[in-house]
This record gives sequence, C-alpha cells and structure tokens, in this order.
Amino acid sequence: MSNIATTRMSSKGQVVIPEEVRTRLGLEPGTQFIVMGENDVVILKSITPPSMAEFDTIVTRARRQARQAGMKPSDIARAVAKVRDRT
Repeated sequence: MSNIATTRMSSKGQVVIPEEVRTRLGLEPGTQFIVMGENDVVILKSITPPSMAEFDTIVTRARRQARQAGMKPSDIARAVAKVRDRT
C-alpha cells in the first residue's frame, strides 16, 4: 500500500479522497474534517468525537481544574450566558 495518491479539485472546490486512502484510514461517508492551509500545503484532519469514557475523563478533569481555580457553578452559568448573548 502506498502512502501517496493523487487527486484533482473540481470546479466546485470538491476533492475526492482516493478509495485506498479512505479504506486504510477507515473514512466513512459523512466524516467531517478540519481543513488547514498555508502556502501550497493543505491538510485534512478527520474529526473524531470522543468515546463516552473519554468524554467522562475530560469532564472530570475540567471540573477538577475549575474547583482548583476557585470557580463555582454560578461562574460557569454566567460565562455561558455571556457567550450566548454574543451570538
């Protein structure tokens, strides 16, 4: 299996990821990507949501850090409300 493949961009800006690459990376229809570009380099990074166990770990860590910073639930609610007012 090669790590290099070529493709073309359509007039609508669409790029087909070659089947060999899609299969090797386990990419399915509907996969979302972050797209980064600079100079002549374009990078596609697939977005993978965390598992429930990973999510629980992230939430636990965030709560611990908030407690260590002296934050209260009311501080979080106020920050969320402030951000929502900007949208």
